[in-house]
Amino acid sequence: MVRDAGVRADAGVLESRLTGLGREEFAREVWGRLPSLTRGAGDFSDIFSSAAVDELVSRRGLRTPFLRVAKDGATLPEPSFTAPGGVGATIADQLDDTALWRAFADGATLVLQALHRTWEPVGTFTSRLATELGHPVQANAYVTPPQNQGFDAHYDVHDVFVLQITGTKRWLIHEPVVTAPTREQPWTGHRAAVAEAASGAPVLDTVLEPGDVLYLPRGWLHSAVAQGAVSVHLTLGVHPWTRHALAAQLAETALAALREDPAMRTSLPLGVDGPEGELDEVRARLVAALTTADPAPLFARTRRGQGRPAPLGPL
Repeated sequence: MVRDAGVRADAGVLESRLTGLGREEFAREVWGRLPSLTRGAGDFSDIFSSAAVDELVSRRGLRTPFLRVAKDGATLPEPSFTAPGGVGATIADQLDDTALWRAFADGATLVLQALHRTWEPVGTFTSRLATELGHPVQANAYVTPPQNQGFDAHYDVHDVFVLQITGTKRWLIHEPVVTAPTREQPWTGHRAAVAEAASGAPVLDTVLEPGDVLYLPRGWLHSAVAQGAVSVHLTLGVHPWTRHALAAQLAETALAALREDPAMRTSLPLGVDGPEGELDEVRARLVAALTTADPAPLFARTRRGQGRPAPLGPL
């Protein structure tokens, strides 16, 4: 799906900055179903920029894992781009900007991770988007030299919005080999299938230009190569709540309730060889506990734990 941006004045960030679609329309037509490309979504310089990259790398004293370095589909060892902080700083693994730019000149991609924690405009934007979507959002930036790519074809276990900041990048998109994968189903467990699928004709072959936005549901294969200039793009990762996650919380709530049942705390008979003699009773009590369990409190606590609380200054 490809569209040009055009939005209402009172729209949220999903519509006004990313897709041109309101939340209900996006949920109905796109969310979790198909890739979607929005041309000319807008100017993202208020959120992130090349100057922000220089600021973070050379002046903020960042440490790993706030930055990874990737080349030829693999990540470089951290000691190759970190160094001591110098006089008065007892930190041995701050980013070494000289080493980083050498690696960059040699074709490596810089991956600035968790920007929602280190760059305030990105943090503000991801917070607004998470509120609209109802799912946690994090942000990474990928800085790639011309005619290079950081990673081979792969899929993510979260949905992504790709915001092209500067330069251009060619994206090849292929259909999933695992539909809607969970965090326990990373692409590395399906390398052969991913490589085979990525060797075929892509569903989408496009070049992103500054201001373009590409949405990919989790599981869709993708690879990207910078074109004739340095490419900077921002990836907003949406970590969706799933029915499987809700089922896990429901089971956890039911098991917590069963701990209060004296009959369930009773020891199995001596000399028991297997569960057969006890399984019917245990299953019946578990089903009863699941029927009455309310996972809402656990869901709320987990959701709060995955979000970033509002900054609280000690003074």
